[in-house]
Amino acid sequence: MTRLRLTRLRDERGSAPAEFVMVGALLTILTLSVLQLGLALHVRNTVLDAAAEGARYGALADNTGDDAVARTRDLITTAIGAGYARDVSVGMVDYRGHPAVEVRVRTPLPLLGLVGLDDGLEVTGHAAVETLD
Repeated sequence: MTRLRLTRLRDERGSAPAEFVMVGALLTILTLSVLQLGLALHVRNTVLDAAAEGARYGALADNTGDDAVARTRDLITTAIGAGYARDVSVGMVDYRGHPAVEVRVRTPLPLLGLVGLDDGLEVTGHAAVETLD
């Protein structure tokens, strides 16, 4: 009787579908996590590039801080969407001993698709102020 029970416990028939479901679920979660990380990095790099470009545009001799904000918002809206260009600010700072324009962008950090934490990501772009002297 004991031998019959041990034989049934060693029988592996029917275990393949269960293993497939477990491994498939694990690989699906891993794949989706890597894709989400890629999306978050894409959003970060795009917003960072837009902030730097806005700072360079605002630092030109004939432009103002409002021009920098408008340029940054336009770039972010075109690349990602208007929801990521809501909080853009500009200021004059002393960056590494030189007067500079600083563009600061606070934007959502995407955690599930494009939905995420509001103000979860903050980036800044700097550019030295250009003068006509």
